Amino acid sequence: MTTSNGVDDEKRATLRRFAALGAASPLAGLSESAAADTGESDARDAIAGYLSTTPGAHFSKIRDDLQLGTGETQHHLRRLEELEVIERYRDGDYKRFVPAGRFDEFEKQALGYLRRETPRGMLIELLRNPAATGGDLAAVLDVSPPTVSKYAGELEDEGLLSREDGYAVERPETVLVLVVRHADSFGDAARQLARNADQYLTYDG
Repeated sequence: MTTSNGVDDEKRATLRRFAALGAASPLAGLSESAAADTGESDARDAIAGYLSTTPGAHFSKIRDDLQLGTGETQHHLRRLEELEVIERYRDGDYKRFVPAGRFDEFEKQALGYLRRETPRGMLIELLRNPAATGGDLAAVLDVSPPTVSKYAGELEDEGLLSREDGYAVERPETVLVLVVRHADSFGDAARQLARNADQYLTYDG
C-alpha cells in the first residue's frame, strides 16, 4: 500500500518514528534554526534520530534502514553536517556518522568495531570474561583462531585491545557504557550484557 504521493507507508512510518527521536533526543542537538530547516522533510530529522540510537552507523546502513535513496541520503547527511548536527569519520573503507560533539576519538573507533559482528563479539565476551583466551573467543563466537587473531591485531592497532598479557579491553568501562547505552542496536549479546552491566563495573584504571 502506498500513500497518495507514492511514498510507501512502511517507509513513512519508519521515518516518522526516527524523526520523533530526532526531535526529542538531546543527542540530535537540533537548534531551533536547524529544526526549522529540517522541516522540509521527515528524512533529515529521521537521520538525526537514527544516529542518536545507532551512532557509528555507516552510509549504507543509514540508507537501507531508513529506506532512503542514495542521493537523498547523501543530501541530508551533507546538510546535517553543515548544520553541525552530525559528524563523519573514516573507519577503513567506511564513512561512519555520529551526533556531533558526543564522542572522542577512542569512542568513535570503538563504535566502528562494535558495528562489526566478530570484533563486537570479541569485545563483549572480554567484558564479560576478562580472562578469556583467543581459543575461548573462537569457541564462543564459532570462528577460527586465525580470525580472532586477525581482529585482535586490528583492535590492538586502534588502541582498543592490549595483548601484552593475554587479551584485555582498553578503557573497558568506556566500552561497556557504549555497549549498554546502545545495546538495542548491537543485538542480543549486547542486550544480555546490558541487563547484567552492574556485574562488570569493577575495573580499575
